[in-house]
Amino acid sequence: MLNNHHFKNIIVASVLATAFGVLSSCQKTAVDQAAATSTPVTNNGPSAEYKMKDSVLQLTRDIYLWYNQIPSTFDPQSYATPIETMMGIRAYSIESPFTTPVDKWSFAMKKTEWDNSSTGHVQQTAEGIADLGINVFFRTEGDLRVTNVEPESAAGRAGIHRGWRITKINGSTNMTTGNASQIVNGVYESSSTAFTFQKPDGTSVNVTLNANAYTEHPVVLDSVYTAGSKKVGYLVFNSFLGDTTRIYNDFNRVFSRFSREGVNEVVIDLRYNGGGYVTVQERLANYLVNAAYNGQVMMTEKFNDKNSGYNSTTRFRKLGALNLNRLFFIASNSTASASELLINNLKAYMDVRLVGPSNTTGKPVGFFPIPVGEWYIFPVSFRTVNKNGEGNYFNGLPLTNRAADGIDKDWGDRTETALASILNGFSTGSFRTTDSDDVVADPAIEAINNTLSQREFKGTIDTRGLH
Repeated sequence: MLNNHHFKNIIVASVLATAFGVLSSCQKTAVDQAAATSTPVTNNGPSAEYKMKDSVLQLTRDIYLWYNQIPSTFDPQSYATPIETMMGIRAYSIESPFTTPVDKWSFAMKKTEWDNSSTGHVQQTAEGIADLGINVFFRTEGDLRVTNVEPESAAGRAGIHRGWRITKINGSTNMTTGNASQIVNGVYESSSTAFTFQKPDGTSVNVTLNANAYTEHPVVLDSVYTAGSKKVGYLVFNSFLGDTTRIYNDFNRVFSRFSREGVNEVVIDLRYNGGGYVTVQERLANYLVNAAYNGQVMMTEKFNDKNSGYNSTTRFRKLGALNLNRLFFIASNSTASASELLINNLKAYMDVRLVGPSNTTGKPVGFFPIPVGEWYIFPVSFRTVNKNGEGNYFNGLPLTNRAADGIDKDWGDRTETALASILNGFSTGSFRTTDSDDVVADPAIEAINNTLSQREFKGTIDTRGLH
């Protein structure tokens, strides 16, 4: 989870970012052109704000994947900030065979906010609001549950767990979708909130959480289960962003444990993972891929026709001793970008099965941070495909097996619906299909939960540059 408040006024989505310095020559050219063509707005020439807005458009016209669809009449001066400009260009992203714009993600952010958020450090905002470290979804109408807790946050330090039910916020017992705005305010937009939680044993506890700065822990849980004749390794991984040294150390620890304990099946839980660094995606893919495919193509990034010279291909470099034939991923419509990239890259070689309540988000395109003054702009800049050229999954990656998100249970509970459906399949030898009669989601509940999940960052950042 990134600091929700950094994304309060924008919907941040799929980032497959390349280096901060990449395309520097293109950027310089576009900036020079912007300065040369700007119309003066004062007697002393164009204002700094005018030139900045003009540069935003000139850079976008160079790198945007659908640059040739932006009309000549598009006026960046009519938008208040680069945030609105990036949202404005989304309308010009018609991609065959889709009939409506596919870009829902181009955005802009102040450099200071991005630099904090992209490293996994949750800080106070300028308004003095930090983060409570807790995420929530509705299980059913009136049943609000904790879906995830950051261990270093106020919620984590208070001992709160996934699956706990919230029965009161700041004295209000109205835990319904109709009161969503007040719930969002208490959970995500306040520096101090009083909660009443109901634990799984039926007891209640009152806790007042005071927001604090903290560092995220993307590796949430690793466990090993025996299911039938199988040894099953289970990893809950919530973000490809953060302290990469810590993440890589965690990967080494987890996969060493899996090998040591004789794991022969692996389940990766990405149900709330909106993405992060492409290098972290590659590291995880290299632990999971079968050794037979070492050196084979993992993925290719493709830019628009003006920048095709930056297209690049990445190959697998096998890590660890696991040698799996199939993989299980727990996914949902909160599974996005780098998570989808990982799944798409591996399914070209291995038996990859997706289990969860819904298809993934559908973000097969990416962008990189382009500096303009005090801003970074992120116009969608390239698409990614796997070894087979597959990558146009704007409708999301489809499930293999359907199972509800068991948000009434803690991470790793063998009876949690999604995990249980996989473990039971190992025991019985029969996995449920997408036609299974599972918990049917209420569309109104899904809509509210989708809104809550949009508050979280979804993306993948590659800071290495293009090769």
